[in-house]
Amino acid sequence: MAAAGTPVVFVHGLWLHADSWGAWVDHFREAGYAPSAPGWPGDGATVEETRSRADSVAGYGIDDVVQHYAQIISGLDVKPIVIGHSFGGLVVQRLLGQDLAAAGVAIDPAPIKGVFRLPLSALRVASVAVGNPANKTRAVSLTPDQFRYGFGNAIPEQESTALYERWTIPSPGRPLFEAAFANLSRNSPAKVRTDNAARGPLLITAGGQDHTVPAAVSRSTRRLYHKSPAVTDLKEFPDRGHSLTVDSGWTDVAAAVLGWLKERSL
Repeated sequence: MAAAGTPVVFVHGLWLHADSWGAWVDHFREAGYAPSAPGWPGDGATVEETRSRADSVAGYGIDDVVQHYAQIISGLDVKPIVIGHSFGGLVVQRLLGQDLAAAGVAIDPAPIKGVFRLPLSALRVASVAVGNPANKTRAVSLTPDQFRYGFGNAIPEQESTALYERWTIPSPGRPLFEAAFANLSRNSPAKVRTDNAARGPLLITAGGQDHTVPAAVSRSTRRLYHKSPAVTDLKEFPDRGHSLTVDSGWTDVAAAVLGWLKERSL
């Protein structure tokens, strides 16, 4: 088991503020880790602040976000465990593949380069941004109905509405364009070093009811690591949607992550 105080860095995805990791931060601290949840570049300190100055997040791409977290990690005494959700899960894979982290957990991660088939539900969610080319340089927000479809489809409507009102923020549209066209770009920022044999362990999760990152995407992502002997595990939550890190069942997901870390002596 890793020494007490092992740093854990949580990475949020599009449309959720970093504060949405608050319960996880408390939970992991109680488990003996030293967790933190920094925001993306341009994010305000609070949900309200980020909403009030949406233009501050506009234009940032995947490379910008990876470099932002790499700089944060450089200030730590040891390599952290990195845990990310959605696009945060893609960022986690980039950081782990670049040997900047001791281990990674990618919770229902956005598709990396090499994932070719996207289910219709994922395309519908991505179309919120990529349906308008101008959104590549803009901040994009979700409506309550879009959040309900993309995040809250597996929970009661009242809970979905409450999560939307509490945690959602505008996010840059650029990462969605970069992921959507990753397989057309040789040097796509969505490209991950999946063949890195020296990296730390990786856990990928799949939500069986996830519209934004359907389970088929997580399974395809897992298969892209077949050339590497490094540990790559897959954990499926058959009844969970994309809100699985913030909804009333988050503790089940957190327990599974902590159980995996213990199993891997991290």
